[in-house]
Amino acid sequence: MDFTPTEEQEAARELAGRIFADLATHERLRAAGTGTDAELWKALCAAGLPGAVEETGLLGLVLLLEEQGRVTAQVPFAASCAYGILAVGRHGTDEQRTRLLPGLRGGTTVVTGAFPASGTVSAHDGRLSGTVEWVPWLRDATHVLVPDEDRDLWLVPLVPPGPPEEDAVRVDPVELTAPWSAGRLVLDGAAGERLGRQCGARVGASGGAYEDVLAVARIAFAGLQAGVCAGSLARAVEHTSVREQFGRPLSTHQAVQLRAADAHMDTEAIRVTAYEAAWRFDEGLDAGGAALTAAWWASEAGKRVVHAGQHLHGGTGADLDHPVHRHFLWGRQLDAYLGGGTELLAELGALLAEGDLS
Repeated sequence: MDFTPTEEQEAARELAGRIFADLATHERLRAAGTGTDAELWKALCAAGLPGAVEETGLLGLVLLLEEQGRVTAQVPFAASCAYGILAVGRHGTDEQRTRLLPGLRGGTTVVTGAFPASGTVSAHDGRLSGTVEWVPWLRDATHVLVPDEDRDLWLVPLVPPGPPEEDAVRVDPVELTAPWSAGRLVLDGAAGERLGRQCGARVGASGGAYEDVLAVARIAFAGLQAGVCAGSLARAVEHTSVREQFGRPLSTHQAVQLRAADAHMDTEAIRVTAYEAAWRFDEGLDAGGAALTAAWWASEAGKRVVHAGQHLHGGTGADLDHPVHRHFLWGRQLDAYLGGGTELLAELGALLAEGDLS
């Protein structure tokens, strides 16, 4: 395997890094609250970065999301690419791709996903009913990708609500640990359009739209966690290099060095497992087990890294307005969104027991 970025992937990453560094400043993030930074999202789409994922693949997306995670930029990049551009591009019909992809590339269409579903949604004759307790970026999305209880995928438009008796789709605001503009999705006979065939095949084989999209999302959000951890660690290194104790920089103390070294190794483990899973996916290999492995590292090691980053800031890290605290909140939220280390490890164990882990 070769994780060396192509020229196109490297160019996209450098461009994304510049845009995020210029616009995702602490002041702008504080002003954005829990919503999307509309100017930043517009700049990313004008630069063609969401659409570039179609050419650079899932590994290219992971590289872009690392740059987002470094600064915890408030845009639905991961969600709209994983549940929108890649899902529609791989599983949509020719008509769906023609209709939806231009808006997804330009940012006027934003898709999020009810993955993993925290409720039960049933489908009957193209009408969906049920509740998903929280969906990231739901308040800023135009569509949501919903798996039903049979793991068929449905794309549901989020239209402005009408009178109560006509509300087939309702979005209730939900505040999460991280400011992800989340919402509670309530469907009551909502119209949805089918995306992909019925699942059942392994990721990398024919069919299996649900498993395919779930693997993409796990890998993408693991890449985002790699960036969050790298940003947290970079802030801790900067802080301990200039902050002195007993006349010496904190970074010269062995305990600080060891804590930072452990955080560095955890961050690298998250990055390399996300890269491997993305590479396998792009190569058309079975990526289900690799996606689970990347998600486990992102969940289990990610929370260790953001805790270390906050700890190494001492009392400063307890300041809710300090940038490193935002990394802490994002790291813990990603841990929860990916499913938690224990649950992911149990799923990995089940694959091992079945002899179905590549």
